[in-house]
Amino acid sequence: MTLREETRAGAPGNGAEETVQRPPAEVRYAEELAALRADDRDPRPPGWELSLRAARRFIIGDADTGIGRKFVGNPSLVDRALVTLATSRGLMLVGEPGTAKSLLSELIAAAVSGDSTLTVQGGAATTEDQIKYGWNYALLVAEGPSTRSLVPAPMLRGMAEGRLVRFEEITRCPLEVQDSLLSLLSERVVAIPELNGPDGMVFARQGFNVIATANTRDRGVNEMSAALKRRFNFETVFPIPDLDTELALVEAEVTTLLRRSGVEPPPDRDVLEVLVGTFRELRAGAGEKGGAGSDRPSAVMSTAEAVSVAHAVGVRGWFLRGEPGSAADVVACLAGTAAKDSPEDLARLRRYLEQQVPRRRGPQWKALHDARHLLAD
Repeated sequence: MTLREETRAGAPGNGAEETVQRPPAEVRYAEELAALRADDRDPRPPGWELSLRAARRFIIGDADTGIGRKFVGNPSLVDRALVTLATSRGLMLVGEPGTAKSLLSELIAAAVSGDSTLTVQGGAATTEDQIKYGWNYALLVAEGPSTRSLVPAPMLRGMAEGRLVRFEEITRCPLEVQDSLLSLLSERVVAIPELNGPDGMVFARQGFNVIATANTRDRGVNEMSAALKRRFNFETVFPIPDLDTELALVEAEVTTLLRRSGVEPPPDRDVLEVLVGTFRELRAGAGEKGGAGSDRPSAVMSTAEAVSVAHAVGVRGWFLRGEPGSAADVVACLAGTAAKDSPEDLARLRRYLEQQVPRRRGPQWKALHDARHLLAD
């Protein structure tokens, strides 16, 4: 059995034991994708597995057909992203960390190509070989350059198979690595000079395009060249604007994570409301004498981080005491998120618990304030 088959065998909804911590979107939502493909009568861009309308329903949900909502954001953003990818321009998703840029790119790739795993993870150590192609050096020495010794990287595979390629954290890569995309996005061809004849040129098939992501906090680390920017349409993914929507999302995600972690009780909604409210107020900078916005932690207080803390709260409550997590567990788990590497962030969190939390009403807010002594020094 291949790794891909093992992933499908361990995915939720197929009757098999869940063995994969996080299956890709096309596996998690295989039934929905199959239903959408079967009923899709709208015109499809060349190389796409779904029409734009069907891909949109898959991502933002459709209650009439039983398709769940997977991305909480502006539907017009999804529309613009899909339209961009149906053209010859790449899509660049930018925004604060934790605003679901990677999730959106994964969902789009699953809907458009049926495969979200053609991914390049950007970083300081990323090389051009990890983007285009490398070599099996044992075969290369034994046989010389050939298609057998060639090891295709995600970009070469995406072009040859006509699929979307995801490039995560592109601005974390050195500039010379970023600029290796220039010819791919403009000429739509990869030249392999080591090979002779037709094997030396790989032309992009219909359906190929690139979705890249970049965090605004990384701006200036390796700023993209003007030439590369021209080959992308930029879309900004904003944080979730209202409490109820963010709370519902956190509750749904944490419920799934806790079930996979072997935690029997669902999360306490009142505790989640306190947790999400705390994150939102810390994002706004509540807690400083100077007013809102002036005491914002330098650490990322995103929805994704809130999900992680809520997951830890549930695991802590269940495996240590046999009950759902409490507001005291929230305090115990917050420091690792709100104060990752800055002592001042820990002081900001302490000020928030001491000064702002008592102003909120409700037993869980009182419990949060009473547990402030649990905050690690």
